This record gives sequence, C-alpha cells and structure tokens, in this order.
Amino acid sequence: MTRRYWNINLEEMMESGVHFGHGTRKWNPKMGPYISAKRKGIHITNLTRTARFLSEACDLVFDAASRGKQFLIVGTKNKAADSVAWAAIRARCHYVNKKWLGGMLTNWSTTETRLHKFRDLRMEQKTGRLNRLPKRDAAMFKRQLSRLQTYLGGIKYMTGLPDIVIIVDQHEEYTALRECITLGIPTICLIDTNCDPDLADISIPANDDAISSIRLILNKLVFAICEGRSSYIRNP
Repeated sequence: MTRRYWNINLEEMMESGVHFGHGTRKWNPKMGPYISAKRKGIHITNLTRTARFLSEACDLVFDAASRGKQFLIVGTKNKAADSVAWAAIRARCHYVNKKWLGGMLTNWSTTETRLHKFRDLRMEQKTGRLNRLPKRDAAMFKRQLSRLQTYLGGIKYMTGLPDIVIIVDQHEEYTALRECITLGIPTICLIDTNCDPDLADISIPANDDAISSIRLILNKLVFAICEGRSSYIRNP
C-alpha cells in the first residue's frame, strides 16, 4: 500500500480538541503508549501518534476506494450522528447514525429482508398506494416506514456486507465492532483514552466526545475516500 501525504496538521488537531482524553480515573492502561501527559485530571493524547494512525487509515481507505470497495460509517451518539451522516453522504458511503440493531451484519439475511420491506414501502409511498389504503392500515404502514427510515435509512442502498467499517466511539459502538471482528471485516476506529486499541485493525487515538474532533477525523477519511473513488473512475 502506497503512503501518501494527507495534510494532517498537529496545530489543526489541537484547535479541534483532538488531544483531550477522558479523566485520568477513566482510562484503559492499554492506551498508555498513546497518552503524552496529564493535565487538570485529564489525559492528553499524543497527537503525533494520532497523525500517524490517521495517515495509515487514509492510505487504507484511499486504496480500498480506488478498487471500488464499499464503506460503512457508524456513529450513533448525538454528538456524532450529524457528522456521520454528512461524511457518509459526501463520500457516497453507507452509514448508521441512530441505533445499531443487533445482528445488522452478522445476521445479514434478516437485515436484507428488512431492507426489501423498506424499499417496498418507500415505493408504495411514492406511487401514492399508501394513501389509497384504509386510514388505519395506511397509518400503520407509515409508522413502519418511519421506523425503518430512522434505523435503516443510511444503508438503504447496501446490497451486501461492507468491505471496511469506520467506527466513531468504540464504547458506544461495541456491538458493531464485535460483529465486524466476527465476520473478519476490517475496521477503523476512533478511540478515546478509555478504549482498547487492540480491537480495531487501525485505531485512531482522538477525542470522541467533541464534535469538532469527530468532524476533523471524518473529514480526513472522507477526503481520502473521495480521492480514491476519483482514481477508480479514471482507471476502472
């Protein structure tokens, strides 16, 4: 895999608060090598390590995108949800930003059935068929459609398991991470000082609570994916 320059700037990361970890009482000892200091009861992440692993992640997604691979971005907590949706739409990736439904990947056949139902209901709504049903039935189907849109809207065009999964907040998305590990799907995970850096294929030590930090990390990955997709279009 070729190494590239991704304009990862330490000053920019500091301005976005990427270096702020959790309180020193809430930490995983495995994160020791990624912590540079303690300040006012908070661990400070070593941004040089962050830059290194973010650069590796950008290389990985660029290479995968240049070969037409598919990505899934997962981040369901409130602070991450909007950034995840924006990043995924910009890079033409699938995403989950509301709630991870257990078995979404490991029980793909059930997810596929739900997606087929979702697509059918969307088509019936577009053609106006739902409005021609009795009021009670129409209301029931519309509630069902709304629920499916909330939980599956970001993966409505997904036709198979993703090739790479990008996860924001290891603790929050632990179920998704375990499913990827079970299936052998490569993962890139944004990890704070309370996480286990050994679980993901590439762990990026960074503040997973600040919107600005999450957005910066996703921006870099999205840019690399878009560059890779451009390369794939030029050299199919």
